[in-house]
This record gives sequence, structure tokens and C-alpha cells, in this order.
Amino acid sequence: MRRIVGFDDIAEGLAELVVLDPRLVAVIEHAGDVPLRLDRPGFASLVSIVVSQQVSRASADSIMGRLVSLVAPLEASGVLSGGLDVLRSAGLSRPKQKTVLALAEAVVGGEIDLDHMTRIGADEAMARLTSLHGIGPWTAEVYLLFCAGHPDIFPAHDVALQSAVGHAFRIEPRPSAKALYALAESWAPWRGVAARLFWAYYRQMRGRDALPTTRAT
Repeated sequence: MRRIVGFDDIAEGLAELVVLDPRLVAVIEHAGDVPLRLDRPGFASLVSIVVSQQVSRASADSIMGRLVSLVAPLEASGVLSGGLDVLRSAGLSRPKQKTVLALAEAVVGGEIDLDHMTRIGADEAMARLTSLHGIGPWTAEVYLLFCAGHPDIFPAHDVALQSAVGHAFRIEPRPSAKALYALAESWAPWRGVAARLFWAYYRQMRGRDALPTTRAT
């Protein structure tokens, strides 16, 4: 499987995208630099994505800062040793406590190999990840994009992507996840670059970064 691992891959993807959809020329001009944002795969990175769900970047960073100070290094076995008390002390909500604990149990028990997600197809990787308690499509897609480097993932449930595509193409109200998935099909096999492009576009549109938090520290 080809992976997005460098800025040359981003440049190639952008060049291919404007052939697939000439409307993206204007989007690229407005978006400015399109980030690579590739983090190491593994337990800590997936936990950071879970933490970032439906909270501000500042809140996610604060919770992750406390968590990595309580469980160092942030590994599945350490989370199991600390249990819910540690996750509660770090500031995770009850649903996220259950998700992180279930994820730690799955990793330690051999139910999931998060590194292996970098070497299998997107459909199989999505099925394996979303079979885990509390891991929905958005979380799985963000992990595959930014930790596994999958080239053809588009997290259409992401509100920032919906807003950016709606603004760029003058779609009101902004497209639903279902509509955005359908629209993004025309950007295959470079939907991962298209997602990065529209997050960059959103940054220019709103004046703030909307890329999901994926860093373990």
C-alpha cells in the first residue's frame, strides 16, 4: 500500500486533484500551505485522537498533558495499571474513560495491532478499528490519515471539512456527512490530500487551525 509520508506526496496529490476536479485550483490558491501532519502510529496517538473528540484544541492539549504525566510512557499496559482513576484524574469524560480503557485492553490482549494498520487496506483497517468499543468512523479515519498515512481517506463527519467544502463550493447549508462522502468520491485515490487541503482552506477561512489533535505529547 502506498502511504503519504512526505511533502512530495502532498504535491503529487494536489497536482492530480486539480485534474480530477478543476474547481480545486481556486481552493488550493486560497488554502496556502497544505500540511503533511504525519505522526507515529500506536496506542498513544490513537488515545490523543479520542481525547480530542468534541473539545477545543486547548482542552485536548491540557488533558493529554495531564495524562502523559500520570502514565509515562503512555502505553496500554500503563493505562491498565492505573485504571479508571488515572483517566478520571487526567480529565477524560466517562465515555472517553471507557473507550481508552477498552482500547488498552484490546491492545494488551492482542485484539488489535495499531502498527499493522499502516500495512493493510483502508476498508479492512476501518473495519478493525471501528469494531473496538468507542472508536467510530471519524476517530478511525483520522488515525488512518495522520498516523497510518493512508492516502485515500476523507473524514466526512468532520464539521470543519463540511464547513470548508460548503464555503468553497457555495453549498448552503453545509453538506451532511453522507453528501460529503459522495462528493469526495470524485477525488479518489487522493482523498487524504483533499482532506488536508480543505483543513488548510478552513484555517484561512476561519483564521484558526481545525486539524484534529493526533500528537501523543
